[in-house]
Amino acid sequence: MDRQRREAKRLARIMAVDDDHVIRGLLAVNLEMEGHEVVTAVDGQDALNKVRESKPDLILLDVMMPQVNGWQVAETLKADEETRDIPIVFLSARAMEADVRKGTDIGVDSYVTKPFDPIDLMELVSRLLAEREA
Repeated sequence: MDRQRREAKRLARIMAVDDDHVIRGLLAVNLEMEGHEVVTAVDGQDALNKVRESKPDLILLDVMMPQVNGWQVAETLKADEETRDIPIVFLSARAMEADVRKGTDIGVDSYVTKPFDPIDLMELVSRLLAEREA
């Protein structure tokens, strides 16, 4: 993306939540290359602790994490008036239709299976941010 287009784009704050440091790093690098500010969280509890302070515009959330998993994080955020409108994208190695349906029932905005194409994920992020702005 050229500099003018990046400057014209609204800089978003995106939270990347994954217990795998490699995935977190991949997400952070790609989001920063798109001009976004990135807040990372190492697990679900860390995400819940940081979300009120960081006020992300969008959350990329791993499903399978120790202690507090992605399902629990999404349910907590969607039940709270202050955080319910933050778009959430689930990232998961679980591709079962029941898992996708559960995410939809919770209110997540999209469900991306691992491994994912970073370019496709960045396009999804841009689309969801644009929809939120509209």
